[in-house]
Amino acid sequence: MENESLAFHETMETHEILNVKTIGLMRSKLMQGICFDNDLKALMEKDVQQSIAAINELKGFYKEARTNYEK
Repeated sequence: MENESLAFHETMETHEILNVKTIGLMRSKLMQGICFDNDLKALMEKDVQQSIAAINELKGFYKEARTNYEK
């Protein structure tokens, strides 16, 4: 039997991963402004781009998330 929605624990875990990715994205963006090493800035920019891609992918899972309990 296939279920079209995520289980409650999967919804919670998706939310936690999304929070971690968002915090990492913000940290990398903020650190770019105070960093003077161009190689490090480039590495942080790559992290920003990868984080944005991961966040966009995770947002797709929210369409399948259950937010209320129904028996």
